[in-house]
Amino acid sequence: MTIFSNTFGLAMRNFTTFPEMPDPQALIAYAVKAEALGFDSVWVWDHIFLGVEPPFPVIDSLTLLSAVAARTIKIKLGTGVLVLPLRNPVVLAKELSSLDLIAAGRLILGMASGWYKREFDAVGVPFNERGRIMDRNLEILRRLWTEEQVDAEYAPHRLRGSNMSPKPPRLPVMLIGGYVDRVLKRAALNGGWLTYFYTPEGFAKSWAKVCGYAEAAGKDPASLLNANQLPIYVGPSRSAVEAPMLEWLGQEWDYAAWSDSTKEAAIFGTADECVAQLRAQFAVGVQKLIFIPYRYRMDQVELIAREIIPRLRGKQ
Repeated sequence: MTIFSNTFGLAMRNFTTFPEMPDPQALIAYAVKAEALGFDSVWVWDHIFLGVEPPFPVIDSLTLLSAVAARTIKIKLGTGVLVLPLRNPVVLAKELSSLDLIAAGRLILGMASGWYKREFDAVGVPFNERGRIMDRNLEILRRLWTEEQVDAEYAPHRLRGSNMSPKPPRLPVMLIGGYVDRVLKRAALNGGWLTYFYTPEGFAKSWAKVCGYAEAAGKDPASLLNANQLPIYVGPSRSAVEAPMLEWLGQEWDYAAWSDSTKEAAIFGTADECVAQLRAQFAVGVQKLIFIPYRYRMDQVELIAREIIPRLRGKQ
C-alpha cells in the first residue's frame, strides 16, 4: 500500500472563464471547507497566461497555496500541475521550501513541461527545449533540497557554494504530469505520475509503461505514486446531468490530441453509478482520485464527501 492508496483530493477553481474573476477569499474558504469535509488534499492549476480573447483569468498557484497553508492544518496542498520550465529553478527551490515549511510538510508537487507556447515566449524560455529544461530543473530542485552545499554548473545557473537554507521539512512528493512516452519515463524516474481525464483503460495502458520504465532503471514500481484528475457530477440520474456536464466539459476543458485524455473519462450519474465508475479506476491501479466537481459547486463537493467517498472507503 502506498501513501496515496484510496485517498481523495479536490481541485480548486483558481482559473475562471472571462469576465468572471477568481475570488481569493472564496477559494481559501473552499479549501478550509474541503479540510472540514475530510478531503485529503486540494489541488490548484498553474498558468501565467491562458487564452487570448477572451483570456482565462488565473490566480498564481503558489501564492494561493501559501494563503491556504496559513488557514488550514492537515489538508495536503498540491499543484496539478506546476509548469516547471517556466520558473527559475533556484528561486523556485527557495519559494517551494518556504511554502512547505509554512505548510509543515504538506506540499505535493505535480509538475510538467508545459504545452502553451505563448507563456514560454513571454517568459523568455525556449519552448522547444522545455523537456531538457524540465530535467535540469528537477535535478537542481532535488540537489538544493537534499545536499548541504551544491557546487555545479547548469548553464546558465552557476551554483557555487549554494546552500539552500532552510530546507523543506522533507523532500516533497513529486509527480510528473504528461502523456507521451518520454514523459512517462520521467515519471518513473522521479517518483510517480499525475494524469488528467483518463479512463480506466487509458490509465492502465500508460501506467504499465511507467512501471516498465521503472523496472528497466532498477527502481521498484511498487514505490511509485499516481493520481488521476477526474470531473464528476452527482445527480438524480445519468440522463438528468449528462447535457449540462457535456456542456461544461466543452466550455472549460481541453484534451491533448496526442494523448488518451478524454471527456469520456468524466464521472456522472447517480451516486451508485458514480461509485461504480470510480471503483473501475481503483481496479486498474489508480491510487489517488482528484475530483473536479461540476462547476466547482459546493453542493457537489458536499455530495462527494457524504455520498461517494465513504462508499469508496467501504464505510457505507
